[in-house]
Amino acid sequence: MRHYEIVLMIHTDQSDQISNIIEHYTKMIKINKGSIHRLEDWGRRQLAYPIKKLNKAHYILMNIETSTKVLNNIIQDLNLNNFIIRNMIMRVKNAINEPSPMKKTKENKELNN
Repeated sequence: MRHYEIVLMIHTDQSDQISNIIEHYTKMIKINKGSIHRLEDWGRRQLAYPIKKLNKAHYILMNIETSTKVLNNIIQDLNLNNFIIRNMIMRVKNAINEPSPMKKTKENKELNN
């Protein structure tokens, strides 16, 4: 099994469905004996440029370990899902468990306020 990092940009109208979307992909991975090493909800963020006439999107980060076959199923599902504006999947060498820099800055802002 290989390690992957997935970033999803989800349409802001579907913010109330985020937990269902995460659960859907989590099930796809775990049913096929994969594992999720890190799952972060970055929330709504401003886009650098409009995508499909949207200026904001809801971001999700996942670090997973799964087979290539399951990853291909995930890619196919992401491409068919109209709620996913963009996605990025990168292969990484090792499992990443520590919080991402985006998560760290969000936590620091919350502590300072």
